[in-house]
Amino acid sequence: MWRWGNLLLAFLAELVALGIFAVWGWDAGGTTLARWLLAVALPVVTAIVWGLFAAPTASHTTPVLRWIVKVLVFGLAGAALWSLGHPLLGVGFVVVVAANLLIIHVQKLQPGKPG
Repeated sequence: MWRWGNLLLAFLAELVALGIFAVWGWDAGGTTLARWLLAVALPVVTAIVWGLFAAPTASHTTPVLRWIVKVLVFGLAGAALWSLGHPLLGVGFVVVVAANLLIIHVQKLQPGKPG
């Protein structure tokens, strides 16, 4: 149950990061067209990069590349929250995600545990 809870939290964090990028894109765009383009393109590009390099079924990755992409995506999502005027939420998001990823990583290293 604990393992599945952590995996669910990791998936929700990925979805939240996509949402943060959409909100940041909307805020960063100057014109209505730019707002729409950024609000749609940033999450789509992030999802594609995640699917190629960080997803559990990623086809073009290495363990190091997987971690680099995760750190970049979640770190940039935290920075985006900060720049939107929510520094505590940004830091809190990054801390929760880091703790979650650490727990999942440690669970994978335990002998006899599927992972």
